[in-house]
Amino acid sequence: MRRLAAIFDRYTFSAILLALGVGWILWHVRLEDYRPAKEVAKDSRVVRWWHSYVWPPDGRPGFGPPGSGNPGDALRFKSYDWMFLLRQRLQSNPPPREAVMVLMDEESHEKFQQALNEPWDRRLHARLLNRAIAAGARAVVFDVVFAEQKRFSDAEGDRIFAEAVAAASNRVVVAVSQKLSKEPGRAPGVVPPFRALRQAIARGSRPEIVEWNLYQGLPELFPSYDEVVRMHPPSFPPFKHSLGWATASVVGAPLAGNPGSDAWSAAETAERWLNYYGPGLFLDVMHYESALDPALPDERFKDRIVYVGSGTLTKFSGERKDSYISPFAALGRDEERFIAGAEIQTTAALNLVRGDWLVRANVRTELVAFLLVGLFAAILLQRLQGFLATLGALAMAAGIVAFAYHRFVHDHVWFAWLIPIAQVGAAWFHSITVNSFRLFIQNQLYQRSLALYLSPKLVKKFAADKEQKFLKPGAEKTELTVFFSDIAGFTSISEGLDSDDLALTMNAYFETAVGQCIHPTDGTVVKYIGDAIFAFWNAPDPQPDHADRACDAALRFRQQTIQEVNGHKLITRIGLHSGVANVGNFGSTQRVDYTALGENINLASRMEGLNKYLGTETLMTGDVHALVAGRFLTRFLGRFILKGFEKGVEVHELLGRPDRAPEFRELHDAFAAAVARVRACDVEGAAIAFEALHARFPNDGPTRFYVKAIAEMRGHPPGPGWDGSVELKEK
Repeated sequence: MRRLAAIFDRYTFSAILLALGVGWILWHVRLEDYRPAKEVAKDSRVVRWWHSYVWPPDGRPGFGPPGSGNPGDALRFKSYDWMFLLRQRLQSNPPPREAVMVLMDEESHEKFQQALNEPWDRRLHARLLNRAIAAGARAVVFDVVFAEQKRFSDAEGDRIFAEAVAAASNRVVVAVSQKLSKEPGRAPGVVPPFRALRQAIARGSRPEIVEWNLYQGLPELFPSYDEVVRMHPPSFPPFKHSLGWATASVVGAPLAGNPGSDAWSAAETAERWLNYYGPGLFLDVMHYESALDPALPDERFKDRIVYVGSGTLTKFSGERKDSYISPFAALGRDEERFIAGAEIQTTAALNLVRGDWLVRANVRTELVAFLLVGLFAAILLQRLQGFLATLGALAMAAGIVAFAYHRFVHDHVWFAWLIPIAQVGAAWFHSITVNSFRLFIQNQLYQRSLALYLSPKLVKKFAADKEQKFLKPGAEKTELTVFFSDIAGFTSISEGLDSDDLALTMNAYFETAVGQCIHPTDGTVVKYIGDAIFAFWNAPDPQPDHADRACDAALRFRQQTIQEVNGHKLITRIGLHSGVANVGNFGSTQRVDYTALGENINLASRMEGLNKYLGTETLMTGDVHALVAGRFLTRFLGRFILKGFEKGVEVHELLGRPDRAPEFRELHDAFAAAVARVRACDVEGAAIAFEALHARFPNDGPTRFYVKAIAEMRGHPPGPGWDGSVELKEK
């Protein structure tokens, strides 16, 4: 249960909501309910809403007409378009062999001196039809409406073309003009071809050809809001068929077999999407005058469907230009931006003849898949950060594209694959945003943790550590210079102070001690122990001059204005020692502290405590002195056996910078001579020397200490083997 709660935390939950919300908004459309109206009417309002917006009862991909204005239209349609672009780049397929187009383009208009705003001379169409049929064409399709010419009447031309159509033995399909119905779902009315053509066709026609014994097709195309034609033109059986379906019927395509049957009607009205074979003019295309060239070999027409249509961008005044935006328009080249309506009609017919049209994925399967993708992306990417999240999102997007491409190319099924990619993008954005925010918060907390120990300079350095090693459990042996400080007589000074005054006093003291003494030398403040400060140098950041930095920090204490409390001065006593210690994070599973442990830490503490007996302010061991000799002014105070340590420790007093040596020279020389007698085990000689020194320097603390210590030695002489070390019984 804990593991499940860790996975579905509030951030992952919000990522899931975002990914699924984006998917729902983009997928959400009004679905078509294909059931009979009486059956739909039996459903309650809630059930109808459910079927219309979430879960269609039959699962058919019945999305409304292209351009219905739904929020996800752009991504849905680009999912369709961009598959063609991808296939164009990855595959090199030749144009379909089953059809050839003959375009009535500007060049042909000029060649035959045909006006752009008038119908063509039907004698030319008769010549083309006779030429194609004689060459063995399977069918000739005119994407031309042969209505009554009225003011362009040419009875002789009509007769010649009608006789050519009759002689073609029912291998001709012509477009019929429409009377579009304003009511949705109603079949449009049609305007029949001109009378001479109908009369000519009536002679010798096949009995199964309905309505004036002529194959006719509705040429109207229905582009989306972006002027791209994506769906096959609709048919309205049993009598009103699309131009493509009429063509498939003429050539005997298996799909159009058994006319008039229920299966035939269902097949004709099925929702199909155009499978474009290439951009504009990709199909086998020739100019009209080329098709009438006697030198043209018959192979260009033999066993092929000949599609005749306009290739110009201009039609009659008030009519729509027979040109549309191509799905390949994103390629950016002008010649691929537009595609003629005649080429779209040819593509639709080829789809039916070849059986390679496109269908949309089952809408219920698509919805469930989008939900699963959104859920998976949200959970996975939320648990990844930065580069890994980006890499994961790219991998998921690539997988979606690869799957969509496979379905498109091999199964002729397309789905709105850009919607799950948008979900992945939303999950990735949420992951990057949330993890960046969390990282920012963690970094702020990390910097606050660092600021408890380190100087601002080191805080900036360690804040850039992405692994945050400073806070990781564990320790390592490191040579340190350890610093312990204490306020002389603090217990008596604090008596009589209330809590607030004591807090203000100590906060001001620590602010000065850390902000102006330890941190300026990049020391690490480990902790405050009452009025004491524990710090060290050379960790976590290596500092080759760590002993010098510690001595510098100790001298900075003396340069500060001495605070007074209740008439008492706050004098800081400091102990320094250099040695190896275990440095790292120690503690329980709930709390850890960055600190140092080991015997050398205790020795530094003993150095601080020794100040009390020697009457000094700053003491260092011989290990520190060996590292700073010559760069600081010190005084050798002798060897001392401290409580808890068996061997004597060499002790030095830190006095200042070398430039102060002249003012201490007389005292130092005499003191060094007296200590030398102690080191030589000459108790009597040492007593005489220190008493004389005390008479000259009565305020020198170490001298007073030795006068008292040697007096005790006289009463209790050291045993054999004494090396001159002074033993202290107390800390």
